[in-house]
Amino acid sequence: MSTQFKKIAEDTFWIGKIDNRQVPFHRLVLSKGTTYNSYLLKTGKPTVIDTVDMEFGREYAECLGEMIDLLDIHYIVINHTEPDHSGGLAALAGKAANATIVCTEIAVPELQEMYKLHSRNFLVVKDGDKLDIGGKTLLFKETPYLHTAETMITYCIEDQILFPCDIFSTHVAVENLFSDEAGFDITEDFQGYYAAIIHPHRRYVRTLLEAVNDLEIRMIAPSHGFVIREDIRKYIEMYATLSRETTQGKKAAIVYTTIKNSTKKMTKIIQDCLQENNIATEVWDADKSSAADILNSIASADAVFIGSSTKYADMIGNLENILKEMQNMNLEGKLAAAFGSYGWSGEAIEVIQDYLNGTNMTVQSTSDVIKSTGMTHVEFPLRIRFSPKEPEKVQKIKNAAEFVSDLLLSSF
Repeated sequence: MSTQFKKIAEDTFWIGKIDNRQVPFHRLVLSKGTTYNSYLLKTGKPTVIDTVDMEFGREYAECLGEMIDLLDIHYIVINHTEPDHSGGLAALAGKAANATIVCTEIAVPELQEMYKLHSRNFLVVKDGDKLDIGGKTLLFKETPYLHTAETMITYCIEDQILFPCDIFSTHVAVENLFSDEAGFDITEDFQGYYAAIIHPHRRYVRTLLEAVNDLEIRMIAPSHGFVIREDIRKYIEMYATLSRETTQGKKAAIVYTTIKNSTKKMTKIIQDCLQENNIATEVWDADKSSAADILNSIASADAVFIGSSTKYADMIGNLENILKEMQNMNLEGKLAAAFGSYGWSGEAIEVIQDYLNGTNMTVQSTSDVIKSTGMTHVEFPLRIRFSPKEPEKVQKIKNAAEFVSDLLLSSF
């Protein structure tokens, strides 16, 4: 499991840690191990792109020190702050004391807190920014939520090499670095990585495809597994194919009660989002529609949203009767989410969540979202204080509706 290095282009070197154990990762066990890939560009302003897992940080820094005086490193680019990529920064930063850390704005406080880098120089880059590193030019593209908010990709213009961190990776302890020298077809491993890590964020693959569409890519140098230098477009198109919405004919039911129309406004935002994703949606005001019609709609739906305003720490209107009837229905396989607006403390939303948990539906919760995807911008139950007027409130509602949409439309 030694740290190694290999030249992959002129003045560009792979520095990697090959971990051939059965590696616990994202509540999985990587039976083929994995490879942590970092890259050194020995230019006029020597630059490191990503590091390795923090477990191997000291060994990594020592290996890098055999290739270059660490004090000569000018930039350290961090595409993604997750510790299996940024972890080596803990050992490297102190020795590469002159290096400026390059990352997105969101990444700065994360790296500062994770590695005690509050006094360090940071260069914040935005989508489309370029950086001259002395003989080579780096182009940065933001790819948020692939698979966390701060993620970006880096492209070397002169060498036409894409450094996409987690994207286009494989979890394999590689014996030969390049995919064309693997001795076997890596498609299964490539697709397996996509399914486990990227697919929960497949909505954001569109951003990636737009980012790389106009780039001439000669090599893809990801942060796990094989470096790809042949059939580049095949692998990019594979992401496009795997992320397509192939499941059709899905239906949703939204049932709500409201006091001052705030919850009704939330309902409209959810409805619009679902319909934009080609999900047929029926909307019911529980105080103005028959219980039989509502329950029939729920029975035929693939996803059910239940919402209420809060009055005196409870739901309002006829909604509770609907929820009680749902306890006696077989709703297995359906997705469910609670939502609502409130002015004081919003107990009604939590009461709805409790009722939904009493059914055999798959009830969305923030805890499950974080554990399954790492996303922190999607919240269930969905709570909005007062009216959803502000853009951040509207976006919060859309995030939840889009998450459910993606679950419904997923081909996996």
